[in-house]
Amino acid sequence: MTHEEAVHILEMIKDAYPKFPISKGKATLLIPSLKKMDYNGVMEKFSDFAANHPYAPMIAEIASYPLEPNLYLEKMNKWKREADKVPAEIKENFRQAMHELIKEKSQS
Repeated sequence: MTHEEAVHILEMIKDAYPKFPISKGKATLLIPSLKKMDYNGVMEKFSDFAANHPYAPMIAEIASYPLEPNLYLEKMNKWKREADKVPAEIKENFRQAMHELIKEKSQS
C-alpha cells in the first residue's frame, strides 16, 4: 500500500475508536509495517473487526498481505501450455515407448 493509504488506515482507526491515540511517533512506527500490506485486505479486515470489537485493533489483527506468486504453479502451467503444442502423434509415440521401457525394466 502507499504511504497515503497507510495514513488513511490510521485515520480510520482513530475515527472508529476516538480513544486510540495517534502520535507522530506511533504513526512513524506503524506506517512502514502497513506499507507492506494489502490496502483493500486491511480495510476489509478492519471493517469486520470494528463491527465486532469495542477496542482498537492491534495492527496484527487487521494485517493482510499481498499474495505471493506461486512459482511452481506458474512453471507447471507453462509446461502444460508447451505440452499442448506437441502433436498427438508424438505424444502417442512417447507413451508407447515409455510403456515398452517400463515393461522391459520390470522384467529385469
